[in-house]
Amino acid sequence: MTRNTRNNSNDRFPGAFAPEDDDDLPKSKSQRKRDMTALQDLGVELEALAKDRLARVPMPEALSDAILAARKITSHEGKRRQMQFVGKVMRGLDDDEVAAIRAALDGFKGTSKAETAKMHLIERWRELLLADDANLTKFLGEHPGLDVQSVRNIIRNARKEKEMSKPPKYYRELFQAIKAALDAGQPDEPADKPETPEEPEA
Repeated sequence: MTRNTRNNSNDRFPGAFAPEDDDDLPKSKSQRKRDMTALQDLGVELEALAKDRLARVPMPEALSDAILAARKITSHEGKRRQMQFVGKVMRGLDDDEVAAIRAALDGFKGTSKAETAKMHLIERWRELLLADDANLTKFLGEHPGLDVQSVRNIIRNARKEKEMSKPPKYYRELFQAIKAALDAGQPDEPADKPETPEEPEA
């Protein structure tokens, strides 16, 4: 009698001892913590965005309001508490909403890579122009609209200030002159184009 009851237990609970599907398993405590941290980090990225970029990120109004509120807080502790609230709001988003936010941020990062590459190009041209006057002829060949005399003066002054260990005023002016020439040679861009690179502090 006891044997039959034991043998029939699987009939009363079909599949009770079959391997469980991983998708149906509850997340471990450590996995939940990692997910929460990832969302918290995502919130920090959103809060740090430039205003125009933040406006282009698709997100629910509740999240937008929470992030805008965080941006207005100046105290460290107040900001920390508000960012915790931002994380809480984000944990209430569905997967599609989180994916849309991630996609927007990834798009901005791609733009940032292009901006960085452009800045490196400007810096490379600056070093070439300062190193040899022959490089100015090459640069003029690619950017014929450049004010030659003005750039010559900037280059000469940048060399002098470097020799005399003066503040890099003309060194930075040369960066801006090269940047303007590169921008002038590009096709018209839409009105909401991303921010152009600025020279980093020396």
